[in-house]
Amino acid sequence: MVVCGDDGLAHRLAAELRGVYGEQVTLVVPASERSVRPPVVVRARSASALLDRVVTRAAGLTGNGGGPVPAGEPPSGIRLMEAAEPSETALAEAGVERADALALVYDDDETNIRAALTARRLNPRLRLVLRLYNRRLGQHIEELLDQAAALASGDPADGTGFDASTTVLSDADTAAPALAATALTGTSKVLQTGGLLLRAVERPPAGAGVSPDPGLATLALLSPTDSTGAAGDQGPTLLPDAAAVRDGGGRATVVLEQVSYAGPSLPDGRGVMPWFASLFSRRLRWSLAGMVACVVALAVALWLVTGIHPLRAFYLTLLDLFAIDDPAIGQSVGRQILQLLSGLAGLLLLPVLLAAVLEALGTFRTASSLRKPPRGLGGHVVLLGLGKIGTRVLTRLRELNIPVVCVESDPDARGLATARRLRVPVVLGDVTQEGVLEAAKIHRAHALLAVTSADTTNLEAVLYARAVRPDLRVVLRLYDDDFATAVYRTLRAAHPRASTRSRSVSHLAAPAFAGAMMGRQILGAFPVERRVLLFAAVDVGGHPQLEGKTVGQAFRAGSWRVLAREESGDSPGLAWDLPDTYVLQASDRVVLAATRRGLAELLGRRGRERAGA
Repeated sequence: MVVCGDDGLAHRLAAELRGVYGEQVTLVVPASERSVRPPVVVRARSASALLDRVVTRAAGLTGNGGGPVPAGEPPSGIRLMEAAEPSETALAEAGVERADALALVYDDDETNIRAALTARRLNPRLRLVLRLYNRRLGQHIEELLDQAAALASGDPADGTGFDASTTVLSDADTAAPALAATALTGTSKVLQTGGLLLRAVERPPAGAGVSPDPGLATLALLSPTDSTGAAGDQGPTLLPDAAAVRDGGGRATVVLEQVSYAGPSLPDGRGVMPWFASLFSRRLRWSLAGMVACVVALAVALWLVTGIHPLRAFYLTLLDLFAIDDPAIGQSVGRQILQLLSGLAGLLLLPVLLAAVLEALGTFRTASSLRKPPRGLGGHVVLLGLGKIGTRVLTRLRELNIPVVCVESDPDARGLATARRLRVPVVLGDVTQEGVLEAAKIHRAHALLAVTSADTTNLEAVLYARAVRPDLRVVLRLYDDDFATAVYRTLRAAHPRASTRSRSVSHLAAPAFAGAMMGRQILGAFPVERRVLLFAAVDVGGHPQLEGKTVGQAFRAGSWRVLAREESGDSPGLAWDLPDTYVLQASDRVVLAATRRGLAELLGRRGRERAGA
């Protein structure tokens, strides 16, 4: 595997390929990348220094325990190569002609495209993974490079071969599901497939006579523990069969669950009452309600005093209210008093009606503007920043029907149009200013997601939110992995009972890039103690271990297990809980969990598998 890049994503991706998949990796970086930290981190040095002091004081850490670790030699199995740019000479020296896959994760789209065209010419059978921010351009580049690979292989009809596949990814798109899941469940170990978010959850051993809940699937039995709670030397059992799960009653399990949200949702603004509430303020609505009650009371009093019909009493009250009735000269004193009171109520009604007209005109004038957080909102997620990352996270949160309130300081941010389309409330203002988070109802929020492009802004917002709500779940995006680790340790030490997650985008995006380098089948990977479970989407046709066999027969304990089948037609999706008697057809495409060795055997790559997998 060859990885070329100029920021933290390249280093994280190389470590992911080596540590999770056991691949030999060549890392190509500019000469300064080996010793110099990325430029964005320089802007956060003051915050990092402040954080180091807080770490020492709050957590009792000394030395370099919570702070950034200086860059050193890469881990074993990763060959480091320095090159100013990914030229043809540099790619050839990195071994692209003999490599299985190449990842181009430079921050500049043009650099990645130019290097991809060169690499495709050097090795038409190379698997390419590109990092591009422009998704529309990425689709065209993907089709172009796949077509070039098909022509070079002599089979123009086959442009989607596994070995020569081209995958274009954006770190914003790949990090968004993990950030959304972290705000919802507190973990970023999620898998996205078939429009669903899935997570692996550790469950304690079930009691005597109680069957453990398997969730969507039981993925592993964790190592048995002794009386002191220490793990034994046996190691975890991956993909156990039903008998192993039954016999392992004293062992914790790892099960697959769907990430879902069952809390309150934002009002959609449809219907008469929500429309009326959005048109007039709360104070004006109470004023109008008071005037209506006053008119009704006057009409009832007139009916009781004069004994006329109730409808006529209400009619005369309205005439008196608008001063278009004759004076009640020569009538009873009660009628005259009620007429005077009705006239007084009419005078009071005039400013209320004028305010209603002016407010309605202002509402219609700003009908295309951003919504404000509704009163009484609670249990929502406060999202800071509507840039590239924040826009993707907002879309993902709304797909899960999670109520969101956004905070953005730039009135021209790219995500404001998305927030307006999704009818999401937005507070415009600098989050570091007092009162902005309060306007977003932070005191009643479920979680805070700080994903602005400035590390110091994210950190300051989280610290302020924790001062308001010490138990608030916070997730903040930070550029550098080491800085994110230091922030996490500090906030965890200061607020041990609250959920804190600090994530760098490179940390969240690297698994998706690594999976694409392994092939389009790979959906993701979950670590289980010191071992790894891979998830892949595989066509049943051409695999004798699956084709024509039932789900029960296709299951091989410790190697692979079929989890779901992709459904086509009017409502595509994934069919879970397949019966063991279901026969897998050649036209089926299934999602399965497998060990590294099991997946290599299933895909016919057993000879390439490393020892220790």
